[in-house]
Amino acid sequence: MTSKSTARRSERPPAWDLNLTLFMNRSMSLRGVGPFFAVISWLGNGKLWYALLILLPVFSSTTGPLATVHMAFVGLVNLLLYKVIKSQTRRPRPCHAYEKIMRGAVPLDEYSFPSGHTMHAVGFSMVATAWFPALLVPLSVFTVLVALSRVILGLHYPTDVMLGATLGMMIAKLSLLFLR
Repeated sequence: MTSKSTARRSERPPAWDLNLTLFMNRSMSLRGVGPFFAVISWLGNGKLWYALLILLPVFSSTTGPLATVHMAFVGLVNLLLYKVIKSQTRRPRPCHAYEKIMRGAVPLDEYSFPSGHTMHAVGFSMVATAWFPALLVPLSVFTVLVALSRVILGLHYPTDVMLGATLGMMIAKLSLLFLR
């Protein structure tokens, strides 16, 4: 494997992480996989969440506005934490570090650790489904697809996604304990 960057050895992912990334990224060569996950990633970049923030108060005038404020709070905390961690770790994205990894979408920034898309998807989904349990299945499916999309598109390693999911879950759980 040829490295595109001059990253120090300590910045390289564990072998299992890189191998799983390569394996998942190869699925982009299958017809329709790349475009499908690019759309999922694009929606997970905020579009679906902004729509949900707007629609919840429309569909429920009693709990919708509270759920929207709760989700916005979790989103802000996630964003701040995400930016601090990325600025400290500066882990290159797989598609930038390894020639064999195809880039399936344009990244929002230079670094991969943690996955902000996954962090927000998990956090928003947990809060939204706490307020509106009927959203559990569609938001859970979408969240899993967002997480998969980030690795398949060559933008993150599985460990980026796992940490993003863990942080999103922790922030959402803490907010549910204190805000609900």
